This record gives sequence, structure tokens and C-alpha cells, in this order.
Amino acid sequence: MEALRLEGLGKRYGRKPILEKINLSVRPGEVYALAGPNGSGKTTLIRLVTGLAFPSEGRALLLGEDVHQTPQARRHLGAVVEAPAAFYPYLTGRENLRMRAYLAGVKEEGRITEVLARLRLLAVADQKVGSYSLGQRQRLGLAAAILHRPRVLVLDEPTSGLDPEGVELVHGLLQELAREGVAVLLSTHHLQEVSAYAHKVGILGGGRLLDEVVLEGREVFRLEAHPLEGALALLKTLPQVASARMQGGAILFEGSPEVVLQALLKEGYRVQALGPQRFDLMAYYQERVKHA
Repeated sequence: MEALRLEGLGKRYGRKPILEKINLSVRPGEVYALAGPNGSGKTTLIRLVTGLAFPSEGRALLLGEDVHQTPQARRHLGAVVEAPAAFYPYLTGRENLRMRAYLAGVKEEGRITEVLARLRLLAVADQKVGSYSLGQRQRLGLAAAILHRPRVLVLDEPTSGLDPEGVELVHGLLQELAREGVAVLLSTHHLQEVSAYAHKVGILGGGRLLDEVVLEGREVFRLEAHPLEGALALLKTLPQVASARMQGGAILFEGSPEVVLQALLKEGYRVQALGPQRFDLMAYYQERVKHA
């Protein structure tokens, strides 16, 4: 069963649409990244999923239960929506987490120490949060979100305000949580880092889901042939080719390179180069947003 499912989710303020008919799903153990320019609706979508805003249409299902109709479903949810998360500045990091643990029904004191260690906050655990840096408060927010061992984790820009070491730490933690079976939905501008472990990337633009890119198991090939435009047209007719597009004076395609090579040679095309190519998520994203 999907851990998180959005069905026709939309939000309007008056007559102005902010999000329109968003459909997506995240399974246990998957990382789903939301990308899009500022104003594309990422934060609004995160707020709808976590129940902080109500949809104008559609619904958000958490483990099969409507987040807005059944608030108890949120007991399985961990979230950081505002960055940095709000804490009592006159309490220490440990005391803030102890209060969160009490509200969430977490009784093991050792769990607090565990999440502090996981986010490398033990050295400042007994200092008042008012003295924390922006990055430390951001990591404390993530520690609070995973404190009760949620089955679904929803994060809005979890690496904003972090130094490179903190960014690496958070991305590593999200990979670990996914391996433990947690479903992760996050919004991000760090596409290159996320592409290393995300299973899917949803590209938002103008309040709509423009594209959903599946990264897991993706094989891309780069082809140089003459004439290039004709070769591209030929590839688009082959059923063994899932996608083909022009980029940087070559053709990037997904499909069988053997079938492509045979088809090109049969039609008399001159093949100059053909080999595997790492999928460039940033280039694909920029092209997709530009043509939206």
C-alpha cells in the first residue's frame, strides 16, 4: 500500500489557483523530491499534506486515511514545514525534545539521545536553543520530526541554512530512513544531491505537476550521428526507445542501444558515438520548466 497518496489535490485563494489537481504517491522506503521555481506551489503542497492547510479540492491520504477527515492519521507523520522549526529558546535542545516526546507518547529517554546523536547535536544538547546557530536549529527540527519513528516524513527545504557538512548529513540520514522503510516527501532546490538517492522527482510549475521523473534504474545513452535531426526523428518511431531528446549537439535517449544502432545503420546514418550517459536531472529540470 502507498504510504502517501494525493488524489486531485488543489488549493485556491478566492479565484486564484495555487495548486491544481496534483496526483502523486510515495511508497514505504521511497524518497520523492518536489522541485520547482519559487512560487510553483511546493510549500503549499507540503502544508496540505501535513494538514496545516485545507484543500479546495481532492484529498491527501496517509496510510489510506484522509489527513483532513481523520486527524489521527497524522500520528504516523513526521514533518518540518517551517525552517527553522519553532522551539522554546529558553529551554535546551534536550528539554525541547523531551517535551515533544511527552506529547508524542515516546517514553524512552534513550530515544532522545539517539536522535540527537544521529543529527550530531550531542555536544550542544544541554545548551539553550536560543544560542543555537541556524543550522543547529534546522537539525534539531529534523531530530524532533523523527523522534516518534514516523512511517511518513514530510520536509520543506530540509537543507536550507545548512553548511556543506550539514547538507551531507541530512541527505545521508534521509537515505538511511528510506532504507528503514520510511516514506519521504521533501521539497528541495538541491537537485544534484537528491538525484543520488531519490526514487522520483516531481517537477512543479505554475501550481501544476509538470512531470514526474523516475530515477531508480534509469539508463540513459548519448548518441552522436549525422544527420542529427533525422536520427532523432527515427528514434522517436522505435517502440524500444522510451524517450529521446536533443541536448548539447547530441541525442539523449532511454531504450535499447543495440536496436538504435541497427536501425540507424540500416537507414544509412553515420554513427559517430554511442554510449552510456549519466542522467542530468538539473538539465532536464531546466528544460522542462522552460518549456512549461
